[in-house]
Amino acid sequence: MWIQPEEVLLAGALWVSERANPFFILQRRKGHGRGGGLSGLLVGTLDVVLDSSARVAPYRILLQTADSQIYWNVACGSSRKEITEHWDWLESNLLQTISIFDNDEDVTTFVKGKISGIIAEENRLKQGEEQEEDCGKFQEAELKMRRLFAMPEEEKLVNYYSCSYWKGRVPRQGWLYLSVNHLCFYSFLLGKEVTLVVQWTEVTQLEKNANLVFPESVRVSTRHTEHFFSMFLNINDTFKLMEQLANIAMRQLLDNEAFAADLTLPKPCKTLKNVSILKRDLDARAKNERYRTMFRLTQDERLDGHTDCTLWTPFAKMHVVGQLFISNNYICFNSREEGLCQLIIPLREVSIAEKADSSSVLPCPVSISTKNKMNFLFANLKDRDFLVQRISDFLQRTPDSSRGDTSPLCLVGPSVSRSLFMLRTQNTSNQGLLQLYHQDAREDLGPKAKMKEEAWNIHFSEFGRGVCMYRTSRTRELVLNGIPESLRGELWLLFSGAQNEMATHSGYYGDLVEQAMGLCSLATEEIERDLHRSMPEHRAFQNETGIAALRRVLTAYAHRNPGIGYCQAMNIVTSVLLLYCPEEEAFWLLVALCERMLPDYYNTRVVGALVDQGVFEELTRAFLPLLYEHMQELGVISTISLSWFLTLFLSVMPFDSAVLLVDCFFYEGIKVTFQVALAVLYDNMDALLSCSDEGEAMTILGRYLDNVVNKQTVAPPIPHLHALLTSGDDPPPEVDIFDLIKSSYEKFGSLHSDVIEQMRFKQRLKVIQSLEDTAKRSVVRAMMTESAFSIEELEELYCLFKSKHMTSCYWGSSSSAAERHDPSLPYLEQYRIDPAQFTQLFTALGPWVCGGHTSTLSTRLFRLLDQNKDGLVNFKEFITGLSGMYHGDMTEKLKLLYKLHLPPGNSHTTQMCVCVCVCVSVCMWKEKVKDYRYYLRMWATEKEPKAETIKDLPRMNQEQFIDLCKTLYNMFSEEPLEQELYHSIATVASLLLRIGEVGKRFNNNNGGGRKADNPAAQGLPTEPQREEAHGEGGLRESQVCLALADAQLEPATLDEESKDDVSLSSYSVVSSGSLPCDDITDNTLLIGGGRRRRGSVLDVDWSITFEQVLASLLTEPPLVDYFEKKRDFKNKMAACKAQRAVERQTSSTSDHELTQHSI
Repeated sequence: MWIQPEEVLLAGALWVSERANPFFILQRRKGHGRGGGLSGLLVGTLDVVLDSSARVAPYRILLQTADSQIYWNVACGSSRKEITEHWDWLESNLLQTISIFDNDEDVTTFVKGKISGIIAEENRLKQGEEQEEDCGKFQEAELKMRRLFAMPEEEKLVNYYSCSYWKGRVPRQGWLYLSVNHLCFYSFLLGKEVTLVVQWTEVTQLEKNANLVFPESVRVSTRHTEHFFSMFLNINDTFKLMEQLANIAMRQLLDNEAFAADLTLPKPCKTLKNVSILKRDLDARAKNERYRTMFRLTQDERLDGHTDCTLWTPFAKMHVVGQLFISNNYICFNSREEGLCQLIIPLREVSIAEKADSSSVLPCPVSISTKNKMNFLFANLKDRDFLVQRISDFLQRTPDSSRGDTSPLCLVGPSVSRSLFMLRTQNTSNQGLLQLYHQDAREDLGPKAKMKEEAWNIHFSEFGRGVCMYRTSRTRELVLNGIPESLRGELWLLFSGAQNEMATHSGYYGDLVEQAMGLCSLATEEIERDLHRSMPEHRAFQNETGIAALRRVLTAYAHRNPGIGYCQAMNIVTSVLLLYCPEEEAFWLLVALCERMLPDYYNTRVVGALVDQGVFEELTRAFLPLLYEHMQELGVISTISLSWFLTLFLSVMPFDSAVLLVDCFFYEGIKVTFQVALAVLYDNMDALLSCSDEGEAMTILGRYLDNVVNKQTVAPPIPHLHALLTSGDDPPPEVDIFDLIKSSYEKFGSLHSDVIEQMRFKQRLKVIQSLEDTAKRSVVRAMMTESAFSIEELEELYCLFKSKHMTSCYWGSSSSAAERHDPSLPYLEQYRIDPAQFTQLFTALGPWVCGGHTSTLSTRLFRLLDQNKDGLVNFKEFITGLSGMYHGDMTEKLKLLYKLHLPPGNSHTTQMCVCVCVCVSVCMWKEKVKDYRYYLRMWATEKEPKAETIKDLPRMNQEQFIDLCKTLYNMFSEEPLEQELYHSIATVASLLLRIGEVGKRFNNNNGGGRKADNPAAQGLPTEPQREEAHGEGGLRESQVCLALADAQLEPATLDEESKDDVSLSSYSVVSSGSLPCDDITDNTLLIGGGRRRRGSVLDVDWSITFEQVLASLLTEPPLVDYFEKKRDFKNKMAACKAQRAVERQTSSTSDHELTQHSI
């Protein structure tokens, strides 16, 4: 590429001149390409260690003048082809012009100006394509990565680091490249090259550790090996980026969505050296995620910036030091001291933001007033003017909302759907079910409950009420003491952040209910099945009012989020939400739980709950090591924790006690659940250590939780079904829920959310990879009954198929990732590939190698296997086709080949799976393999619908027959008995042409009303007809031979469609009396019946059957041997697995092909 001219003082050092003229020199870097000796090895090593740009661009062009000792570098290139193009341009466009200059300075000035003009024009053309470019140094590194590891342009480099890779006990110094989808390492020291490529989706563990063997290193583990990297300049920054990229890969495995760069990312105020756009994007994502988690904000909230400041707290009469955060919809504050003060101000509530008078006591203050008459004063702001301007800009974009944050649910509107919704939900639209069934309970409140309400009212008057309330340590104390029933719904909505989302989506729930009404799906069926199992002991769910409200909320959420739909345990949690909240509030609380507070808990594989189960095991090992070892032996922790976390203890603890844990959960988050779970194990440690089996331990924990009571409640206890089933003659002593909560904070209160998130990442890698392994085993077990491949072969095929699918997710494809992956389907059908990926696998693994015709055959097989015509093939369909080619008998292989040349839309082509199942059973019967798999296959065959017979196949017309002959001709090109096979197929083609001609005559006579005494009516042609038939038969034979010649001689430039459509060729012509393919040449002429025929029209009445094709092929032993021969699948698979490694090795030593150029 052209570069801005830069001075070069020593033109000969470390470079070899290859071409030269009076003004320019083309040079190659020593150590690049063949030869170079010891000096070349040293230069190559130096380039790698010091990250020299010459490693990326080993060619350059220098401008020289006779009187000057200074050279100017004007162009560089990564390959000889690239640099030669620049050299030729200089010689043809500049050399003659500058030769007439008298002054060398004028030459230098002219060339530098010309090169600068070219670069400016290139940049101008690129401005419309890319919003922002990485710096030149980073572009060089990205180019190097693609060249070294054979990566396409779609693979984006995020960052690269100098480090050592430990190969055995020897560190190899080199460069670590972290791209969106791969971890790559390259080292070249004294002629020894090390290349490593690891997909992020294959990483099972990522750890930063320090020991004597590997000092301050990063360990990257996959299923089969471990890699250690050390000697980083900033190991924390590197490891953090690794975690982000691995997490993106896990999300890709879970959700099947590729990483998409944030195109709206603002440009930096100053140029960041060696920092890519993607690195800035990932840093911004990490900051956004921390910001949203800290203040419980929605997923679309983007942090604009943050700054240090102080907040005046009127309740404490002091300034609190902390940070101010500004985003597109919120102004937030968090104190430096954890838990001291937190504030969330939605911009929809802000009435005015202005600068206040500055003083020595209150420097650079900003005052923010809200619509409910609250005023907030921030001071010590570094850039107050800019901050006020940003807030004003966001306020202008914020739609004005007349709805206050404490107003009750209101869906009254002009639309008919809203009116219908109000009629359906008139009992539950503005009050919770508990309030509906205990309307007179206010008079029955105990003294402690009244004291709680009074304490909260005092808190509201002092700290504010609603979303703008000051959240302090006093707020936390009130929550831990229990929220009053009358305030529970309001405060749950506030602390979870659901109130903000509901305020900005007015009427959304009502519209969802109307849209989901009457729809039937798997989720709705599961909801209906679980409706009456949701707290059946509670009065509110013993009638249609409560059941109908629960149905509407669950159905609306399933309609909103089809990716989750419905999961068991959602009904229990939603039932509790409906007791204290109106329907819409309960819906938004469910949204907050499923999508933010308990991420991935309620998807199809409950990944989030499994992750937290692993975190809980790790916490148990850290806090209760002795108990952990014993519980691991019993296998109890994984059994108990799943139900505890999925239902927030609601299914294992009395309701009045568990709901207090829900209070704490909405305020503190998941850390409370872990703390209480650890406290439960701690309280039962002695009894658990004496247990001898899992059942005994489960009984101890179950009875303990059944007797956790809320002694402050005055309402009659709600019967707990689990307690009734597990109660014994000697029940354990009661445990006060408040004592349990207090104990959990005293013993395990040091647990922080940041630590939990770090542990979640580590466990997420294990859980998702474990689920992927489980899926693979399930697929292999299912396919064993439908194919003759071994377990090992099926596992390798599944990994290869999935790899192709995942590659298309991040390197682009004709269909989106969501279309190719449906988690609701069985594992066999989840991953799907498109025609291009199928062609790659068919070319690498298919036994029928057809040269240039392979892609056409692959396209036809894809159409045959694509039963639902969606343009995608799943793993089951892929194995079905591959098994038919490898393990079917001759008849089944020929039947498959015959079908491939029939119209793709033919209804008869949809029986492929049945045919292959039968062929496998027949094949296994012949081999007398009488193991359990044989009987499973026989049982599966009995369950399958009746397979089609060869008589069910449609007839083949002349054009399809010629295409079949072309395919057969191409299949034999690499066989040892090539000439015998060519002769056999020519003989068979000639025979089939005559059979088709006779059949045509017979059918025509039948259609014309034949008579018994007419020879023609019996299918026997008269003498003139025989002559005509002989002439036309010769034409058919000539057409087939033309097709065969076309298959041999067709140019490689034809695309797939043109190859697929060709039925006649005019490359060569042969005699109609014989079809010896050995005699086909470029100069042969077609003589059919004594007349020259070119471009003859196909006979639409001509056709043959599969039985005729089979019978004709059986007459030729070479063809029979070819189709009955067992193909070696293991070698094909080994070659396919090694292909990528060979490509990388070749790419890392590219440009060794050096052509001779004169200097």
